[in-house]
Amino acid sequence: MKRSDFRFFHRLRVRWAEIDMQKIVFNGHYLTYIDTAVTAYWGRVALPYETAFHILGGELYVKKATLEYHASALMDDDLSVGMKCSRLGKSSMVFEAGIFRGDKLLISGELIYVFADPLTQTSKPIPEALRNILLIYEAGESVVDLKTGSWDALKEGAAALRTEVFVHEQEIPQELEWDEHDAKAVHAVIWNKLGQPVATGRLLQPKPQVSQIGRMAVSKPLRGGNLGRQVIEAFIETARQRGDKEVILHAQCSAEGFYRRLGFQAHGDIFQDAGIDHIEMSLKLA
Repeated sequence: MKRSDFRFFHRLRVRWAEIDMQKIVFNGHYLTYIDTAVTAYWGRVALPYETAFHILGGELYVKKATLEYHASALMDDDLSVGMKCSRLGKSSMVFEAGIFRGDKLLISGELIYVFADPLTQTSKPIPEALRNILLIYEAGESVVDLKTGSWDALKEGAAALRTEVFVHEQEIPQELEWDEHDAKAVHAVIWNKLGQPVATGRLLQPKPQVSQIGRMAVSKPLRGGNLGRQVIEAFIETARQRGDKEVILHAQCSAEGFYRRLGFQAHGDIFQDAGIDHIEMSLKLA
């Protein structure tokens, strides 16, 4: 088993509480590491687990879990947990895992899941939609579809996700979320392969040759992947194509690092919008 065997990795750092009296990671924690990586894997294939599996009409139950220990992880090690779906049966699926420190394989594992009715816990066939998502992801293809367009065209998906993130999660009043700018903005929505909206944003042009990104929202279970990046990159390309020279945005301060990694620079003082700290950021377009 090598790092190159995996498309997906979840990174974590060994914590003090995970070390045993031998000053190595206690053996049982490796299964927790792998389970954490499985959760992150569902995020990478753009499936918010609770709502997505409700649509699919079932749940996944572990039938068998095996680990093989090759070397020990130590305090403060940065670990990469590789995860892949290696086999799909009628109602079962096999995930292979590799826990690496750098290129060194420490632990290899295998999890066998069964897709089953959550009420009776009896197995049922894996839905074709789920089978297709896993196959195309492991084949290196995209598991999402991004569309840009008008509010009329994309309102249903954008409004649902903005309500979920801004109104319900961040408790922003409804009357502050919706405004007249939606009708004249370019909107972007990313859908997963189950037809769920998972990321959105809008692009305004407040003055000639200046674009402004706003209303960026990503479904909570899927944050930390690249969905937000895809929306931003689509907007930057739209701005370039219409000849704009600069892209600005008002970032929530908690998201400033995300925008910095995409090339935006902060300037000015922190200000509040809807009771949340924001900072203005900008990106010059060549």
